[in-house]
Amino acid sequence: MRVLSCPVICANPDDAGADLTARILNGNAIREEIYADLRQEIARLRAAGIIPGLAAILVGDNAASKVYVTSKIAACETLGLNSFLLTPPSTISTAELQAIVRDLNRRNEVDAILVQLPLPKQVDGKEILETVDPAKDVDGFHPINVGKLVAGRPNLVACTPLGVMEILRRSNIPIEGANAAIIGRSDIVGKPLALLLMHANATVTICHSKTKDLPGTARRADIVVAAMGRPAMITSDYIRPGATVIDVGTNRITDAEEAARIFAKFPERLAKFREKGSALVGDVHPEVVEVAGALTPSPGGVGPLTIAMLMSNTVRAAGLRRAAHAAGVGTMTVRS
Repeated sequence: MRVLSCPVICANPDDAGADLTARILNGNAIREEIYADLRQEIARLRAAGIIPGLAAILVGDNAASKVYVTSKIAACETLGLNSFLLTPPSTISTAELQAIVRDLNRRNEVDAILVQLPLPKQVDGKEILETVDPAKDVDGFHPINVGKLVAGRPNLVACTPLGVMEILRRSNIPIEGANAAIIGRSDIVGKPLALLLMHANATVTICHSKTKDLPGTARRADIVVAAMGRPAMITSDYIRPGATVIDVGTNRITDAEEAARIFAKFPERLAKFREKGSALVGDVHPEVVEVAGALTPSPGGVGPLTIAMLMSNTVRAAGLRRAAHAAGVGTMTVRS
């Protein structure tokens, strides 16, 4: 186990152009607001002799996972949190990885545990995630934490949905009484976000591949969240004029014909694609910026908030866990 230090890696919002109508919800700027708040809480914990610590487990050599984990470790350094990186080989078994997680459950200097997904095929991901102590589960994936969210007693909640809520609230987007359509029903984004929005008194429709008249359903919404992992799928036909659109997707495209189709009205982005041979696009088509009232870019929208909320969950876990320890209440370690 070792501590990493490295420069912050973050995405910059795409230049949407001067003729576009939507207000761009800049995730980088909102992240900095959250970091300013976190620094105050971290200073308070440090004054009490507590330095929150995040342990990240990166299995194997997945290039994308390395980038994600590096950016998370870098965020820890930026905020003055302790970070620990464990890099077991891709040949590890479920039992061996469980043993690593259980050791981290017991370590007092570790307040937060992150198991970077995806895991190798031979590893049972559900078993691993259920092995993490719920009090250190900063991804919010453990069934106990999911159950608390369902019951309206959230403790540690999945980071991307939390980030979406922060974007809406800090951008003064009305949630109470709003109609929200979430396109994508994953356990990581769609389902927990639906619960968060419902707890905030929105009326929520969860859409998926079997939804009848998906464009029509989305057009009735005040808030549309695209989280299905399909590049530029959500076109202007899905969006009511003036609606708020949150683009959770980040997709790399390399096909020239696909790029020409997506960037037909955006010659600068098409030129950049041709120069690099690839481009990052969200699940929302760039043309939506001409219809929406507010829109997150991709990259530079939800992505920075996912990491920011991981940092927030780490600080929260440290405070809650140490408070429980001081009160003589033990935290639950499952499957130990």
